[in-house]
Amino acid sequence: MIYENDLIYIQKEEAQVPWIKIFTKQVYKELSNCPLELQKELFDKIILCEKAMIEFYKPEKINIASFANYLPRVHFHIMARFKQDAFFPECMWGKQQRKMQDLNLPSFDEFVNFLNNKIF
Repeated sequence: MIYENDLIYIQKEEAQVPWIKIFTKQVYKELSNCPLELQKELFDKIILCEKAMIEFYKPEKINIASFANYLPRVHFHIMARFKQDAFFPECMWGKQQRKMQDLNLPSFDEFVNFLNNKIF
C-alpha cells in the first residue's frame, strides 16, 4: 500500500515502468456513480500522482487509464512511459515493441517517499 485515506487507496502495479493504481474504497461500477466528494478526491490524487511522476522520473509521457472491464469497479492506472520501454508507443496492454531492457530508473521506493511527501 502506497497511500490510503477514508475514500481511496493507492497501490503499485508490478511492471517494467513506474505504474500505480488508485482505487475507491467503496465499490462503484462507474465514475458517475461516485459521490462528488469522491470524484474530486480521485481527480486531485490523479493529478498529484501524474505531476509527481513527471517531476521524479521525467518520462516521455504519462498514461492514465480506466477500463475496469475485468475488475468492474472504479480505479485508475497511472504509468510513466519511456521511449525505451518494451511497449512504447503502444499502451502497456498492447503489443510489445521490443525486448524488455533495464530502463535504469530511480528506485520505486524512492518515488513512494517522494510521492508521500507531496500528498502530506
